[in-house]
Amino acid sequence: MALSFEVLGRFNRARAAQLTLPHFVCQTPLFMPVGTQGTIKGLTTNQLEEIGCQIILGNTYHLALRPTSELIDELGGLHKFMNWPRALLTDSGGFQMVSLLHLADITEKGVTFQSPVDGKPMLLTPEESIQIQNRIGADIIMALDDVVKTTITGPRIEEAMYRTLRWIDRCIAAHKRPHEQNLFGIVQGGLDPVLRDICVRGLVDRNLPGYVYFPSMNSVQVQGQNVIGLNSIQPFRIYAIGGLAGGEDKDSFWRVVAQCTAALPEDKPRYVMGVGYPLDIVVCSALGADMYDCVYPTRTARFGTALVPEGVLKLKHKAMADDTRPIDPTCACMVCKNYTRAYIHCLVTKDAMGSQLLSYHNLYYMMQFSRNLHSSIIEGRFPDEQTYLIAEAVALVFGLNVKMVWWGWFPKGDVPEWVCNAMEVAGIDISSCCAPFPSSQD
Repeated sequence: MALSFEVLGRFNRARAAQLTLPHFVCQTPLFMPVGTQGTIKGLTTNQLEEIGCQIILGNTYHLALRPTSELIDELGGLHKFMNWPRALLTDSGGFQMVSLLHLADITEKGVTFQSPVDGKPMLLTPEESIQIQNRIGADIIMALDDVVKTTITGPRIEEAMYRTLRWIDRCIAAHKRPHEQNLFGIVQGGLDPVLRDICVRGLVDRNLPGYVYFPSMNSVQVQGQNVIGLNSIQPFRIYAIGGLAGGEDKDSFWRVVAQCTAALPEDKPRYVMGVGYPLDIVVCSALGADMYDCVYPTRTARFGTALVPEGVLKLKHKAMADDTRPIDPTCACMVCKNYTRAYIHCLVTKDAMGSQLLSYHNLYYMMQFSRNLHSSIIEGRFPDEQTYLIAEAVALVFGLNVKMVWWGWFPKGDVPEWVCNAMEVAGIDISSCCAPFPSSQD
């Protein structure tokens, strides 16, 4: 078996768990940095181990183009190729349907891309996506899904959802390394709760006690749609919530997450794709999600911005030029121990070292953030309004009550309504945090 998942602690819908993968034992909730082509820009794998990174995400589409999955396989797989001993996840290439749509043509067969390298057409089918990922060798691989922007409405959303269900069967049938790699199914359906529910039920029906089984050479009906039958039992152990973080409003975002996490199996990890803002991770974790990925911490670092308990710190600002403080006095990372804001300000405007240092700090922040979120649930501090801040989610300072924490991010007491509504559904009352402190405490 390539995966085990054990819930170690709960608070209402929030859970902390141990996820055992072939290359690493992970603690959830966890954040995964994005290393599109097998690297986190500017950081070595030793540094990523040092800061506590558990899983790195690679991109199937880009790795297939360069250096090619065949070469990676020939050289011993992506772990060996990039010298990374811990866990890896590869996405399916489906996101490129959205990000490179002007280069793509989507049909039932698959997706035809115009290669950005040489301009030649490249067909990515569900089978080919899985074959590429089998060669790359990540611990977790993603089923190819039909991805559409969440802001799109109408029949295209329904078409994509049903195609995603049909493609998952093709992915399962093509998966040749089920005892070494774990296949994630992806919930699609846009912002339509009916379509999301159909997709969730369609995926769960394929995973009766952890395995998918369909009669040989037959097709089955899922909401009136034919789905190709399988002739063997196949493992399908993890679920991802896709099609979010693409421009939808926050109220719609959290409602989709709440709906999907409530309907997905309790004994399987739940992965919300493309989420990386700390506040979003808190809300999703409170609603029962476990795993997240995003380019945000490293991309914002390349623009000269650091993540700090109060939000963000823009090192390009002139005020940083003579500031001798560390980025964050409460942070124990190598950057905060050794460099001043003034030094990094000088670098971010002229030298690549600036973005490297900020990437290190930002990922350290996110790893520490995840660890504290995990431990707060395990230790029963999620959330005790009198003794602890909400799981290190909006600030990395212990010993304050919940209201003080929200005050750090929302000094006027104007906690967004969507956050209050989401937390209420999660069984966490933050109503006392949604009004300003008395003037005596200003």
